[in-house]
Amino acid sequence: MQQTTMQQLDIFADSHDVMLRNDVLAPLQRRDATAARTALALLAAEYPDDGALPAMTVLVRELESTSTAPFADRAALANARQHLEDVVTPAARRVLPAQAVQPWLVPCWRALAARAASLAFRATEADSHAAPLWLLAGDGAAAIDAVEGIESWWRVPAPLAWMTEARYRTGGLDAAWPLLAELAWLAPVRFAALLPRLGDALLDVLRRRFDAEFSGAGEVDDYAWFPAWLLVVKPALAGRLSEARVQRDQAASRAMALLGEILRREHQGDQHELIGLRQEFSRLHAPLFEVYMATRQVQHR
Repeated sequence: MQQTTMQQLDIFADSHDVMLRNDVLAPLQRRDATAARTALALLAAEYPDDGALPAMTVLVRELESTSTAPFADRAALANARQHLEDVVTPAARRVLPAQAVQPWLVPCWRALAARAASLAFRATEADSHAAPLWLLAGDGAAAIDAVEGIESWWRVPAPLAWMTEARYRTGGLDAAWPLLAELAWLAPVRFAALLPRLGDALLDVLRRRFDAEFSGAGEVDDYAWFPAWLLVVKPALAGRLSEARVQRDQAASRAMALLGEILRREHQGDQHELIGLRQEFSRLHAPLFEVYMATRQVQHR
């Protein structure tokens, strides 16, 4: 009988620390700093060596130290962002339920974005701008507004990548196609880095197919040809991709525009003009031209 009573007491002791942790977690998830601080003090008093205490302390302090003051400079923003990424985020992952981590961090990113609104874009410190912070906060519309404040943003890799992601987040893949093409031409490295961030199933399939089929140098710069290759394998996208701003100084961009014109001429049945256009396309990228011609031979069998 005594042994049974001792086992019950042990179970109670084990459940008591769990209860105290839950008493901290509940207000933390409500973002109630005062209640979380009170519950944290009780947990620390009874279980000073509890493994969750350091992470919970970080999150309570984050709730208590929220500021709306604009960042004085880029260094201040960089420090705040590093703290959020390297200290707060791991703490949230340590103690919060997995599905609650990102929603809990969203207000933190929103606060940083709002405080960074006065910092002008500087290409040498591209990440020190509100736009990428709004994207991390999940606010594509605010990111679009922030990017549109950057002069000639479509000519600069970082803001073009931000706008591409923002258009995708707010309007889906159909809305993003023209900007995806422009990004591939202007900054293939950023284009390749963006696709995993978007996590779009169709884009992932197309990228894997491009990697397997495209005859190029086998380097990341090959992605500049992704839009032209895309028109070959998905000609139904011609209308959307025609909205991309063509960069005449880049062969890959001219090739996509030329292929769009070829597709239009084919639809019109203008065989005389097609000969010259196809010859020009062949000069820009002979292997891709061969892929295009193979599709035409299949169609006319």
